[in-house]
Amino acid sequence: MADYIELPITGLEGPLSEMEQAVQETAHRFAAEVLRPAGADIDKLTPEQAIAPESPLWSVLDQAHSLGLSVSALAELEPRERARVMLIAAEEFAWGDGGLAGAILVNQMPALYSALAGNQEMMAYCDGKLGCWGITEPDHGSDMLDADASLQAGNGKYGRPNCVARIEDNKIIINGQKSAWVSGAMTAEVCALYCHLEENGETRPGVTVIVPLDAPGVSRGKPLDKIGFRGLNQGELYFDNVEVPMNHLLAGPETYEKQVYHTLAEANAHVGNLAVGVARAAYEHALAYAHERKQGGVAIIKHQNVRYRLFHMFRKIEAARGLVRRAVDYNVTASEAALQGSIAAKITGTQTAFEVASDALQIFGGNGVTKEYPMEKLLRDARAGLIADGCNEVLAIKGGGLLANPHLF
Repeated sequence: MADYIELPITGLEGPLSEMEQAVQETAHRFAAEVLRPAGADIDKLTPEQAIAPESPLWSVLDQAHSLGLSVSALAELEPRERARVMLIAAEEFAWGDGGLAGAILVNQMPALYSALAGNQEMMAYCDGKLGCWGITEPDHGSDMLDADASLQAGNGKYGRPNCVARIEDNKIIINGQKSAWVSGAMTAEVCALYCHLEENGETRPGVTVIVPLDAPGVSRGKPLDKIGFRGLNQGELYFDNVEVPMNHLLAGPETYEKQVYHTLAEANAHVGNLAVGVARAAYEHALAYAHERKQGGVAIIKHQNVRYRLFHMFRKIEAARGLVRRAVDYNVTASEAALQGSIAAKITGTQTAFEVASDALQIFGGNGVTKEYPMEKLLRDARAGLIADGCNEVLAIKGGGLLANPHLF
Protein backbone atom coordinates (compact mmCIF):
# COMPACT_ATOMS: atom_id res chain seq x y z
CA MET A 1 0.00 0.00 0.00
CA ALA A 2 1.26 3.49 -0.85
CA ASP A 3 2.35 5.77 1.95
CA TYR A 4 -0.40 7.90 3.47
CA ILE A 5 -0.16 11.60 2.55
CA GLU A 6 -1.36 14.12 5.10
CA LEU A 7 -3.10 16.93 3.19
CA PRO A 8 -3.73 20.46 4.45
CA ILE A 9 -7.10 21.00 6.15
CA THR A 10 -8.50 22.35 2.89
CA GLY A 11 -7.28 19.44 0.81
CA LEU A 12 -5.22 20.08 -2.31
CA GLU A 13 -4.37 23.60 -1.18
CA GLY A 14 -1.34 25.36 -2.54
CA PRO A 15 0.95 27.27 -0.21
CA LEU A 16 -0.88 29.99 1.71
CA SER A 17 0.64 33.37 2.39
CA GLU A 18 1.61 34.16 5.96
CA MET A 19 -1.57 36.23 6.39
CA GLU A 20 -3.79 33.57 4.80
CA GLN A 21 -2.31 30.90 7.05
CA ALA A 22 -2.92 33.05 10.13
CA VAL A 23 -6.51 33.76 9.08
CA GLN A 24 -7.19 30.08 8.39
CA GLU A 25 -5.76 28.96 11.73
CA THR A 26 -7.70 31.61 13.64
CA ALA A 27 -10.94 30.88 11.79
CA HIS A 28 -10.54 27.11 12.21
CA ARG A 29 -9.91 27.43 15.94
CA PHE A 30 -12.94 29.73 16.29
CA ALA A 31 -15.04 27.25 14.30
CA ALA A 32 -13.95 24.29 16.41
CA GLU A 33 -14.10 25.93 19.82
CA VAL A 34 -17.06 28.32 19.39
CA LEU A 35 -19.18 27.68 16.30
CA ARG A 36 -19.47 23.91 16.37
CA PRO A 37 -20.63 23.57 20.00
CA ALA A 38 -22.83 26.69 19.82
CA GLY A 39 -24.37 25.52 16.54
CA ALA A 40 -25.27 22.16 18.05
CA ASP A 41 -26.88 23.86 21.05
CA ILE A 42 -28.83 26.41 18.98
CA ASP A 43 -30.06 23.64 16.67
CA LYS A 44 -32.01 22.20 19.61
CA LEU A 45 -33.67 25.52 20.56
CA THR A 46 -36.95 26.93 19.34
CA PRO A 47 -36.57 29.88 16.94
CA GLU A 48 -37.67 32.21 19.75
CA GLN A 49 -35.12 30.75 22.17
CA ALA A 50 -32.39 30.99 19.52
CA ILE A 51 -32.66 34.80 19.43
CA ALA A 52 -33.48 35.36 23.12
CA PRO A 53 -31.00 37.43 25.20
CA GLU A 54 -29.64 34.32 26.90
CA SER A 55 -29.03 32.48 23.59
CA PRO A 56 -25.41 31.58 22.76
CA LEU A 57 -26.01 33.29 19.39
CA TRP A 58 -25.17 36.71 20.84
CA SER A 59 -21.82 35.59 22.19
CA VAL A 60 -21.02 34.01 18.82
CA LEU A 61 -21.79 37.22 16.94
CA ASP A 62 -19.79 39.29 19.41
CA GLN A 63 -16.77 37.00 19.20
CA ALA A 64 -17.00 36.90 15.39
CA HIS A 65 -16.83 40.70 15.32
CA SER A 66 -13.69 40.63 17.46
CA LEU A 67 -11.86 38.56 14.82
CA GLY A 68 -11.27 41.76 12.87
CA LEU A 69 -12.60 40.56 9.51
CA SER A 70 -14.84 43.58 8.94
CA VAL A 71 -15.64 44.94 5.49
CA SER A 72 -13.61 48.09 6.13
CA ALA A 73 -10.59 46.09 7.35
CA LEU A 74 -10.74 43.75 4.34
CA ALA A 75 -11.20 46.71 1.99
CA GLU A 76 -7.61 47.71 2.73
CA LEU A 77 -6.35 44.55 1.02
CA GLU A 78 -5.68 44.10 -2.70
CA PRO A 79 -8.85 42.65 -4.36
CA ARG A 80 -7.55 39.13 -5.02
CA GLU A 81 -6.02 38.88 -1.56
CA ARG A 82 -9.23 40.19 0.02
CA ALA A 83 -11.33 37.63 -1.86
CA ARG A 84 -9.08 34.72 -0.87
CA VAL A 85 -9.03 35.73 2.79
CA MET A 86 -12.82 35.97 2.87
CA LEU A 87 -13.23 32.55 1.25
CA ILE A 88 -10.66 30.87 3.48
CA ALA A 89 -12.19 32.25 6.67
CA ALA A 90 -15.81 31.60 5.69
CA GLU A 91 -15.13 27.98 4.71
CA GLU A 92 -13.74 27.36 8.17
CA PHE A 93 -16.75 29.03 9.77
CA ALA A 94 -19.12 26.80 7.77
CA TRP A 95 -17.03 23.76 8.67
CA GLY A 96 -17.88 24.70 12.25
CA ASP A 97 -21.57 25.42 11.63
CA GLY A 98 -23.28 26.36 8.38
CA GLY A 99 -26.09 28.35 9.96
CA LEU A 100 -23.84 30.44 12.19
CA ALA A 101 -21.44 30.97 9.29
CA GLY A 102 -24.41 32.34 7.36
CA ALA A 103 -25.31 34.60 10.27
CA ILE A 104 -21.79 36.01 10.35
CA LEU A 105 -21.88 36.56 6.57
CA VAL A 106 -25.24 38.35 6.44
CA ASN A 107 -24.14 40.74 9.15
CA GLN A 108 -21.57 42.02 6.66
CA MET A 109 -23.97 42.39 3.75
CA PRO A 110 -25.20 45.98 4.24
CA ALA A 111 -21.60 47.21 4.44
CA LEU A 112 -20.53 44.91 1.60
CA TYR A 113 -23.33 45.99 -0.73
CA SER A 114 -22.67 49.63 0.14
CA ALA A 115 -19.08 49.05 -0.98
CA LEU A 116 -20.31 47.41 -4.20
CA ALA A 117 -22.42 50.50 -4.87
CA GLY A 118 -19.43 52.76 -4.24
CA ASN A 119 -21.11 54.42 -1.25
CA GLN A 120 -18.28 54.74 1.24
CA GLU A 121 -20.40 56.74 3.69
CA MET A 122 -22.90 53.92 4.04
CA MET A 123 -20.16 51.30 4.18
CA ALA A 124 -18.70 53.09 7.19
CA TYR A 125 -22.18 53.57 8.70
CA CYS A 126 -23.01 49.85 8.44
CA ASP A 127 -19.62 48.39 9.29
CA GLY A 128 -19.66 46.81 12.72
CA LYS A 129 -23.47 46.75 12.92
CA LEU A 130 -25.46 43.52 12.73
CA GLY A 131 -27.02 43.42 9.29
CA CYS A 132 -29.42 41.65 6.96
CA TRP A 133 -30.35 41.63 3.27
CA GLY A 134 -34.03 42.10 2.40
CA ILE A 135 -35.00 41.26 -1.18
CA THR A 136 -37.52 38.39 -1.48
CA GLU A 137 -41.21 39.04 -0.80
CA PRO A 138 -44.22 36.91 0.18
CA ASP A 139 -45.64 36.89 -3.36
CA HIS A 140 -42.31 37.17 -5.13
CA GLY A 141 -39.63 34.74 -3.96
CA SER A 142 -36.83 34.11 -6.44
CA ASP A 143 -38.63 36.46 -8.88
CA MET A 144 -37.09 39.33 -6.95
CA LEU A 145 -33.65 38.15 -8.06
CA ASP A 146 -34.74 38.74 -11.66
CA ALA A 147 -34.56 42.54 -11.90
CA ASP A 148 -34.61 42.54 -15.71
CA ALA A 149 -37.61 40.13 -15.86
CA SER A 150 -35.65 37.83 -18.17
CA LEU A 151 -37.24 34.78 -16.51
CA GLN A 152 -40.79 36.09 -16.66
CA ALA A 153 -43.12 33.87 -18.69
CA GLY A 154 -44.13 35.32 -22.06
CA ASN A 155 -47.76 35.66 -21.02
CA GLY A 156 -47.09 36.28 -17.34
CA LYS A 157 -46.61 39.30 -15.11
CA TYR A 158 -44.89 39.46 -11.78
CA GLY A 159 -47.66 41.69 -10.46
CA ARG A 160 -47.60 44.35 -7.80
CA PRO A 161 -44.68 44.07 -5.38
CA ASN A 162 -45.22 43.65 -1.63
CA CYS A 163 -42.75 46.36 -0.68
CA VAL A 164 -42.39 49.75 -2.39
CA ALA A 165 -40.55 52.98 -1.80
CA ARG A 166 -41.25 56.47 -3.02
CA ILE A 167 -39.04 59.53 -2.99
CA GLU A 168 -40.51 62.73 -1.57
CA ASP A 169 -38.91 65.90 -0.19
CA ASN A 170 -35.40 64.51 -0.39
CA LYS A 171 -36.22 61.38 1.61
CA ILE A 172 -37.17 57.79 0.88
CA ILE A 173 -40.48 56.54 2.29
CA ILE A 174 -40.93 52.75 2.48
CA ASN A 175 -44.13 50.75 2.87
CA GLY A 176 -44.86 47.03 2.73
CA GLN A 177 -43.37 43.72 3.70
CA LYS A 178 -40.36 41.57 3.02
CA SER A 179 -40.82 37.82 3.29
CA ALA A 180 -39.89 35.52 6.14
CA TRP A 181 -36.67 34.60 4.34
CA VAL A 182 -34.78 37.77 5.33
CA SER A 183 -31.63 36.25 6.79
CA GLY A 184 -30.61 37.88 10.05
CA ALA A 185 -33.83 39.90 10.25
CA MET A 186 -34.42 39.07 13.91
CA THR A 187 -31.02 40.29 15.11
CA ALA A 188 -30.07 42.95 12.54
CA GLU A 189 -29.58 46.62 13.27
CA VAL A 190 -29.47 47.66 9.60
CA CYS A 191 -30.98 46.22 6.44
CA ALA A 192 -29.79 46.40 2.85
CA LEU A 193 -33.28 46.70 1.37
CA TYR A 194 -34.01 45.97 -2.30
CA CYS A 195 -37.50 46.98 -3.39
CA HIS A 196 -39.59 48.59 -6.13
CA LEU A 197 -39.98 52.32 -6.60
CA GLU A 198 -43.41 53.92 -6.85
CA GLU A 199 -43.79 56.94 -9.13
CA ASN A 200 -47.05 58.49 -10.34
CA GLY A 201 -49.04 55.52 -9.06
CA GLU A 202 -46.91 52.94 -10.91
CA THR A 203 -44.11 50.72 -9.64
CA ARG A 204 -40.90 49.62 -11.27
CA PRO A 205 -37.54 48.19 -10.16
CA GLY A 206 -36.24 49.69 -8.05
CA VAL A 207 -34.11 51.09 -5.26
CA THR A 208 -31.49 49.73 -2.90
CA VAL A 209 -31.40 51.55 0.40
CA ILE A 210 -29.82 51.10 3.82
CA VAL A 211 -32.58 51.09 6.44
CA PRO A 212 -31.83 51.34 10.18
CA LEU A 213 -34.16 48.84 11.79
CA ASP A 214 -34.76 50.98 14.85
CA ALA A 215 -36.43 53.60 12.63
CA PRO A 216 -40.09 54.46 13.42
CA GLY A 217 -42.45 52.25 11.44
CA VAL A 218 -40.19 49.18 11.26
CA SER A 219 -41.48 45.96 12.82
CA ARG A 220 -40.54 42.31 12.65
CA GLY A 221 -42.50 39.08 12.35
CA LYS A 222 -41.83 35.75 14.03
CA PRO A 223 -38.59 33.86 13.39
CA LEU A 224 -38.94 30.92 11.02
CA ASP A 225 -38.83 27.37 12.32
CA LYS A 226 -36.69 25.55 9.73
CA ILE A 227 -35.21 22.10 9.20
CA GLY A 228 -31.68 23.39 8.66
CA PHE A 229 -29.34 26.35 9.16
CA ARG A 230 -31.13 26.97 12.43
CA GLY A 231 -28.30 29.17 13.65
CA LEU A 232 -29.24 31.64 10.91
CA ASN A 233 -32.39 33.41 12.05
CA GLN A 234 -34.83 34.43 9.32
CA GLY A 235 -38.10 36.35 9.49
CA GLU A 236 -40.35 39.03 8.06
CA LEU A 237 -39.74 42.76 8.04
CA TYR A 238 -42.61 45.27 7.88
CA PHE A 239 -42.36 48.93 6.87
CA ASP A 240 -45.06 51.46 7.69
CA ASN A 241 -44.16 54.87 6.24
CA VAL A 242 -40.53 54.38 7.21
CA GLU A 243 -38.50 57.47 6.32
CA VAL A 244 -34.83 57.23 5.37
CA PRO A 245 -32.53 60.09 4.29
CA MET A 246 -31.44 60.21 0.65
CA ASN A 247 -27.81 59.62 1.57
CA HIS A 248 -28.86 56.05 2.50
CA LEU A 249 -29.65 55.32 -1.16
CA LEU A 250 -27.26 52.83 -2.79
CA ALA A 251 -28.97 52.49 -6.17
CA GLY A 252 -31.92 54.08 -7.96
CA PRO A 253 -33.90 52.87 -11.00
CA GLU A 254 -31.09 53.71 -13.41
CA THR A 255 -28.55 51.54 -11.58
CA TYR A 256 -30.81 49.08 -9.72
CA GLU A 257 -30.53 46.25 -12.27
CA LYS A 258 -26.74 46.51 -12.20
CA GLN A 259 -26.74 46.57 -8.39
CA VAL A 260 -28.84 43.38 -8.23
CA TYR A 261 -26.52 41.73 -10.76
CA HIS A 262 -23.40 42.51 -8.74
CA THR A 263 -25.13 41.63 -5.47
CA LEU A 264 -25.96 38.16 -6.78
CA ALA A 265 -22.50 37.74 -8.26
CA GLU A 266 -21.09 38.38 -4.79
CA ALA A 267 -23.66 36.52 -2.68
CA ASN A 268 -24.06 33.36 -4.79
CA ALA A 269 -20.35 32.60 -4.70
CA HIS A 270 -20.25 33.06 -0.93
CA VAL A 271 -23.15 30.66 -0.42
CA GLY A 272 -21.34 28.11 -2.59
CA ASN A 273 -18.27 28.58 -0.43
CA LEU A 274 -20.23 28.06 2.80
CA ALA A 275 -21.62 24.85 1.29
CA VAL A 276 -18.08 23.60 0.68
CA GLY A 277 -17.41 24.04 4.40
CA VAL A 278 -20.53 22.03 5.27
CA ALA A 279 -19.53 19.30 2.81
CA ARG A 280 -16.03 19.15 4.26
CA ALA A 281 -17.39 18.76 7.78
CA ALA A 282 -19.59 15.85 6.68
CA TYR A 283 -16.72 14.18 4.83
CA GLU A 284 -14.31 14.52 7.75
CA HIS A 285 -16.84 13.05 10.18
CA ALA A 286 -17.42 10.11 7.82
CA LEU A 287 -13.70 9.56 7.23
CA ALA A 288 -12.97 9.48 10.96
CA TYR A 289 -15.95 7.19 11.66
CA ALA A 290 -14.87 4.81 8.90
CA HIS A 291 -11.59 4.27 10.74
CA GLU A 292 -13.36 3.65 14.06
CA ARG A 293 -16.45 1.62 13.20
CA LYS A 294 -15.96 -2.12 12.73
CA GLN A 295 -18.13 -4.44 10.68
CA GLY A 296 -17.15 -7.83 9.35
CA GLY A 297 -14.34 -7.89 11.87
CA VAL A 298 -12.47 -4.89 10.43
CA ALA A 299 -12.74 -1.10 10.35
CA ILE A 300 -15.28 -0.28 7.66
CA ILE A 301 -12.72 1.75 5.68
CA LYS A 302 -11.19 -1.63 4.85
CA HIS A 303 -14.30 -2.39 2.77
CA GLN A 304 -13.96 -1.38 -0.87
CA ASN A 305 -17.41 0.19 -1.12
CA VAL A 306 -16.72 2.53 1.80
CA ARG A 307 -13.39 3.64 0.33
CA TYR A 308 -15.11 4.11 -3.04
CA ARG A 309 -17.78 6.31 -1.47
CA LEU A 310 -15.27 8.35 0.52
CA PHE A 311 -13.15 8.99 -2.55
CA HIS A 312 -16.08 10.39 -4.51
CA MET A 313 -16.90 12.63 -1.56
CA PHE A 314 -13.30 13.87 -1.55
CA ARG A 315 -13.21 14.59 -5.29
CA LYS A 316 -16.56 16.41 -5.25
CA ILE A 317 -15.41 18.73 -2.47
CA GLU A 318 -12.14 19.47 -4.26
CA ALA A 319 -14.01 20.21 -7.51
CA ALA A 320 -16.55 22.45 -5.75
CA ARG A 321 -13.89 24.41 -3.88
CA GLY A 322 -11.88 24.79 -7.08
CA LEU A 323 -14.89 26.23 -8.93
CA VAL A 324 -15.80 28.60 -6.10
CA ARG A 325 -12.24 29.93 -5.89
CA ARG A 326 -11.95 30.19 -9.69
CA ALA A 327 -15.26 32.04 -10.10
CA VAL A 328 -14.46 34.51 -7.34
CA ASP A 329 -10.95 35.12 -8.65
CA TYR A 330 -12.34 35.78 -12.11
CA ASN A 331 -14.95 38.20 -10.83
CA VAL A 332 -12.51 40.29 -8.80
CA THR A 333 -10.03 40.57 -11.66
CA ALA A 334 -12.28 40.89 -14.72
CA SER A 335 -13.61 44.19 -16.01
CA GLU A 336 -17.14 42.84 -15.46
CA ALA A 337 -18.17 40.09 -13.02
CA ALA A 338 -19.65 36.97 -14.62
CA LEU A 339 -22.84 36.15 -12.73
CA GLN A 340 -23.05 32.79 -14.50
CA GLY A 341 -19.78 31.85 -12.78
CA SER A 342 -21.12 32.75 -9.34
CA ILE A 343 -24.35 30.85 -10.03
CA ALA A 344 -22.33 27.81 -11.11
CA ALA A 345 -20.32 28.05 -7.90
CA LYS A 346 -23.45 28.30 -5.75
CA ILE A 347 -25.24 25.41 -7.41
CA THR A 348 -22.16 23.18 -7.49
CA GLY A 349 -21.27 23.94 -3.89
CA THR A 350 -24.76 23.35 -2.49
CA GLN A 351 -25.42 20.25 -4.60
CA THR A 352 -22.06 18.85 -3.52
CA ALA A 353 -22.86 19.51 0.13
CA PHE A 354 -26.17 17.68 -0.12
CA GLU A 355 -24.68 14.68 -1.93
CA VAL A 356 -21.68 14.46 0.38
CA ALA A 357 -23.77 14.83 3.55
CA SER A 358 -26.14 12.12 2.33
CA ASP A 359 -23.28 9.73 1.56
CA ALA A 360 -21.61 10.57 4.87
CA LEU A 361 -24.80 9.74 6.74
CA GLN A 362 -24.96 6.42 4.89
CA ILE A 363 -21.48 5.54 6.13
CA PHE A 364 -22.71 6.12 9.69
CA GLY A 365 -25.57 3.70 9.03
CA GLY A 366 -28.29 3.72 11.69
CA ASN A 367 -26.21 5.98 13.89
CA GLY A 368 -26.35 8.62 11.18
CA VAL A 369 -30.08 9.21 11.57
CA THR A 370 -29.88 9.69 15.33
CA LYS A 371 -29.34 13.01 17.07
CA GLU A 372 -26.43 11.55 19.03
CA TYR A 373 -24.27 11.97 15.94
CA PRO A 374 -23.78 15.12 13.81
CA MET A 375 -24.81 13.66 10.48
CA GLU A 376 -28.57 14.26 10.50
CA LYS A 377 -27.98 17.95 11.31
CA LEU A 378 -25.41 18.29 8.54
CA LEU A 379 -27.83 16.70 6.07
CA ARG A 380 -30.57 19.13 7.13
CA ASP A 381 -28.19 22.08 6.77
CA ALA A 382 -27.01 20.89 3.37
CA ARG A 383 -30.58 20.45 2.14
CA ALA A 384 -31.43 24.04 3.10
CA GLY A 385 -28.55 25.27 0.94
CA LEU A 386 -30.28 24.13 -2.26
CA ILE A 387 -32.86 26.89 -1.71
CA ALA A 388 -30.82 29.54 0.10
CA ASP A 389 -29.95 32.69 -1.87
CA GLY A 390 -32.26 31.70 -4.72
CA CYS A 391 -33.40 28.15 -5.44
CA ASN A 392 -31.00 26.28 -7.66
CA GLU A 393 -33.55 25.67 -10.41
CA VAL A 394 -34.30 29.37 -10.95
CA LEU A 395 -30.64 30.29 -10.66
CA ALA A 396 -29.75 27.70 -13.32
CA ILE A 397 -32.30 29.18 -15.71
CA LYS A 398 -30.93 32.65 -14.95
CA GLY A 399 -27.39 31.43 -15.54
CA GLY A 400 -28.40 29.72 -18.77
CA GLY A 401 -29.87 32.97 -20.05
CA LEU A 402 -26.51 34.64 -19.50
CA LEU A 403 -24.92 32.14 -21.89
CA ALA A 404 -27.08 33.29 -24.82
CA ASN A 405 -25.13 35.57 -27.18
CA PRO A 406 -27.58 38.03 -28.83
CA HIS A 407 -25.08 38.70 -31.62
CA LEU A 408 -25.42 35.11 -32.87
CA PHE A 409 -29.16 35.14 -33.58
